[in-house]
Amino acid sequence: MAELGFHWPSLVVYLVNFTILLVVLYKFAYKRILDMLDERSQKIADSLAEAEAVRQESSDARTQLEEQLSANRQEAQQMLEQARQVAENERQQIAEQARQEADNLLARARIEIQQETDAAVQEVRQHFSELAITAAEKILQSSIDKSKHSELIENVLVEDSNNNS
Repeated sequence: MAELGFHWPSLVVYLVNFTILLVVLYKFAYKRILDMLDERSQKIADSLAEAEAVRQESSDARTQLEEQLSANRQEAQQMLEQARQVAENERQQIAEQARQEADNLLARARIEIQQETDAAVQEVRQHFSELAITAAEKILQSSIDKSKHSELIENVLVEDSNNNS
């Protein structure tokens, strides 16, 4: 083997040194390195689990917020619909009240017109009856002929127009 460049005593020394190094490293460093790697792996696994838990919590919170937002929208729609119904009811009540007031005013106006018409008719009747009585008195006070009768009617009408003016 010398031809290949191997020197057996050096090779044995190298192997013994390497074995001693392995034993020392195994005794003092290997367990620490493995513990450190295991600890690091555990921290990474814990971080991943925590990240997954946070992601799940945020997803749940988002879902809950969306549900709450949807419920609030529905509630707002219901409130708007109720407000519309209340406004429509108020509008109908106001319109009905206005119709009733108009009907009442119209009925009162008709009653007043009828009363004024009746009063005017009564006044005209009273006036004509007074005219008739006055004309009859004058006719009875004098015996009249046709020309006297026309003159008498003319006088009564003139007297009446003078009294009214």
